[in-house]
Amino acid sequence: MHETITGMISTDMFMLLLALLPAAVLLIYIYRKDTVEKEPIPLLIKLFLFGAASVFFAMIAGFAGDYLISPLFDENSVLWLAVDNFILTALIEEGGKYFVLKKTTWNSPHFNFTFDAVVYAVTVSLGFAALENIFYVVGDTVSTAVMRALLSVPGHAIDGVFMGFYYGLAKKTGIKGYLTKALVVPTLLHGFYDFTISLGSDLSVLVFFAFEIVITVLAVTKVRKLSKNDTWIY
Repeated sequence: MHETITGMISTDMFMLLLALLPAAVLLIYIYRKDTVEKEPIPLLIKLFLFGAASVFFAMIAGFAGDYLISPLFDENSVLWLAVDNFILTALIEEGGKYFVLKKTTWNSPHFNFTFDAVVYAVTVSLGFAALENIFYVVGDTVSTAVMRALLSVPGHAIDGVFMGFYYGLAKKTGIKGYLTKALVVPTLLHGFYDFTISLGSDLSVLVFFAFEIVITVLAVTKVRKLSKNDTWIY
């Protein structure tokens, strides 16, 4: 009995570490890309934890939205899948991340270089992704952990890259329209990611993987360019 309990604890601990590993790797990557002026670790920890906490907002808002809106649709229809994935999932999740990002960093004295916005947004997104991944992976299989490490967690980071890009432009230029894009663009990317998977057809799966390849290349290219051309905001 004791050996069984010990084995269960060891397995859960292994899965927990496996769930956190992809977020940790991506955090290190984005932190190392911030070459001009590193952001203070306490601020990044705060962003990560608040990003993780936004998972609970997303869960509550998603359940409430589903309860209120789902009776209006045929749940087997494509229209419902679009509403569910773009609004009840993507908009709520990205909206929570955006709220954390803006409330925590917009007036921060540390937000003084353009690439800071990308670091902040990706850190918030990976905080969300890390806790969400724990819920999915612990108690599940290693194959689930691997698939989410390759797709879901990087997907959140990619959304954070685009959120941070427009967020940085808004801070640099003072153009408020970029703040709108900082929410809308990652919401559309996130929604399309979920929508193509939810359709479940052979064609939609092919579209999903093509989309993943293209958006990953674009995000990595953008990170490298923004890191290289990091400029003083003021």
